[in-house]
Amino acid sequence: MTAVVWAGIALAVATFAMRAAGPVFAGRFDLSDRARRTVDLCALALLAGVMATTAIADGREFGGLARITGVAVAGLLAWRRCSLPLVIVAAGGATALLRLAGVP
Repeated sequence: MTAVVWAGIALAVATFAMRAAGPVFAGRFDLSDRARRTVDLCALALLAGVMATTAIADGREFGGLARITGVAVAGLLAWRRCSLPLVIVAAGGATALLRLAGVP
């Protein structure tokens, strides 16, 4: 087998082991409230970073103003606690209208 296949197998085994370890070790550690809050904030910061990177860049180039506007519309509607289908349709619609108007 090639090195790529072996790397894929190793990654699958490691992923399964980590996912299986969660329930096994879940009751063995007690985190303080401060540590639990820090972990939650780190996860939120990671997701926000991924979202911002995806919204701004398209590969190695700027994603365009239309895409950023669509993400902003989605963020605003989600912040206002609108339903998920409305958020998705409004963000996609805003992006599509701007692209139709010629905004990159």
